Amino acid sequence: MFNALSRAGIAALALGAILSGCAANEAPVVASDTPTATDPATPPAPAIQGTLVGGGASSQTAAQEAWRAGFQTTYSAVTVDYDPTGSGVGRTNFSEGGFAFVGTDDAYSVEEAAGNFAGCVPGSGLVEIPVYISPIAVAFNLPELATLNLDPSTLADIFAGRIKKWDDKAIAAANPGVKLPSTPVTAVHRSDKSGTTGNFTDYLAETAPAEWTWGSVEEWPKKLTGEAAEKTQGVREAITAAAGAIGYLDASQASDLGTVSIKVGSEYVAPSAEGAATAVANSSLEQGRAATDIVFDLDRKQGTGYPLLLVSYLGACVQYQDSNTATLVRSYLEHAVSTTGQQAAAQQAGSAPLNTELTSLVSDAISKIK
Repeated sequence: MFNALSRAGIAALALGAILSGCAANEAPVVASDTPTATDPATPPAPAIQGTLVGGGASSQTAAQEAWRAGFQTTYSAVTVDYDPTGSGVGRTNFSEGGFAFVGTDDAYSVEEAAGNFAGCVPGSGLVEIPVYISPIAVAFNLPELATLNLDPSTLADIFAGRIKKWDDKAIAAANPGVKLPSTPVTAVHRSDKSGTTGNFTDYLAETAPAEWTWGSVEEWPKKLTGEAAEKTQGVREAITAAAGAIGYLDASQASDLGTVSIKVGSEYVAPSAEGAATAVANSSLEQGRAATDIVFDLDRKQGTGYPLLLVSYLGACVQYQDSNTATLVRSYLEHAVSTTGQQAAAQQAGSAPLNTELTSLVSDAISKIK
């Protein structure tokens, strides 16, 4: 059975209702968004001041806005800047010392996490914690339709450029009775190195390997056609601007667009925080990592929940060159994973809050920052 210190399967998330999940051969952990006596609240405000600069995953934009607003209300002498550069640029900037912390939708490899980072004491290691769990929406612009059903193979064929028009027989087969237009399909992808791309292509590689042969990649394959757009906002703008466009982006940014329900088992499932929570709840944590490096090994083929999702992380030094930076980062990460911070992100971004056990694990990792 799971407990607060286990590193495999501590994955039950909650949003709006009690959710529970268990990995194979393990008893369930029940999570609730209702605070309990053991839920960590936002800690008392010490006398800290200064400017904290981080950046990275653009998927975290709405959540970061909520965290910054709450944090700066509590710590009025601190300014937090988060630059949504995208995960790839964010990791580069953190490695070079430009960011004091980094947001990334694609976790560091074990080898990368063990490396040296410019702002860290050499050899001190990395704190990497999940802070934001969200569905990835496949969104489209067809004025006559608000939703469509698509299976993984058809999605892969669309983004591989094989399906050219919206009335293609494969799309029609998944949507009986729906009048589909003959509008050309424009598949929009990220132009920058992106953790959202990494999660989307990982989903395609796992669920439609015969149709998607490019693997799980953060940079869109150069041989494929389609329209490239920078960052999450760029993808949204490109879809909005062109009838017939379709793309992938964090679900928090897909409002006012048509959205795809993906085939999971024998059913079609719309993107939701609850569905993402269920899929994560039936996944495990990667083994062989340091205690401060908490990364999920997502099971996208389990047939439950909404497996097209991202787990977005915050990365920081275990030991900083500058002690005030360490205090600022530790305090900010504590706020992000607190009950207050997770509920604020859920309200603003529609994400699934961390449950009590996972919060305990990540809080312990944050406490190591010095």
